[in-house]
Amino acid sequence: MHTRRIGDVEVSAIGLGAMPMSIEGRPDEDRSLATVHAGVTLIDTADAYHRDADEVGHNETLIAKALASHDRGADVLVATKGGHLRPGDGSWTLDGSPRHLKAACEASLRRLGVEAIGLYQFHRPDPRVPYAESLGAIRDLLDEGKIRMAGISNANPEQIRQADDILGGRLVSVQNQFSPAFRSSEPELRLCDELGIAFLPWSPLGGISRAGELGSAHAPFARIAEAHGVSPQRVCLAWMLAKSPVVVPIPGASRPETIRDSAAATDLTLTPEELAELDGA
Repeated sequence: MHTRRIGDVEVSAIGLGAMPMSIEGRPDEDRSLATVHAGVTLIDTADAYHRDADEVGHNETLIAKALASHDRGADVLVATKGGHLRPGDGSWTLDGSPRHLKAACEASLRRLGVEAIGLYQFHRPDPRVPYAESLGAIRDLLDEGKIRMAGISNANPEQIRQADDILGGRLVSVQNQFSPAFRSSEPELRLCDELGIAFLPWSPLGGISRAGELGSAHAPFARIAEAHGVSPQRVCLAWMLAKSPVVVPIPGASRPETIRDSAAATDLTLTPEELAELDGA
């Protein structure tokens, strides 16, 4: 298995975005458990990954159950997040207050059944709360040993630098949207490469509803995939991995065969000409 690093932890170069297992249209539990057991050693979750208002943390609970029943569960880094909420009507709301973030972390600790969360990330900036206050809460959780590593999500370059400063140089990850259709996070990717901070692209294949259309929407990915005899999705992830050694994509999946195909991107080597074509696609 090819690996990369987040902070001082070695993880599979492709992670698993677990959100599809808990929101609308989620599969049965057995299929979700099999997906977690498929072999990747980075699982991305969040307390907001649930469907109904009364099941906050559904995804964290599911991940904890899956890892407890797997002989390699202890080798998996679980990255969870706080700061987003889902009222149960399909919408997403925000609460980046220190009080909420600290309470959310305590609840995540209980659901995951751990003494310290491997990687805890501030899910999204809350415009009602100064960013420094939200990150101050993450720093406190780090100092108190309730989280082993700290990250941020949906951040711009200024916020990345600010977060790293507030955390005393201990920022280990930035999780931003990045895909062939959404490339505006290139500056954040380059900054993470410069600083040696892991960059975790979310929705790297275009999102749950669009991942299957990646090849038809972006012809160069389909053409290169056909040349290599692989899926356009695998080409997409190989392209991302080639951008920097700090990139660790986290494609969402709810089927074992899907995440296995994604993980195989680490074995696909694209030529400089192919990479240049995909960069310009």
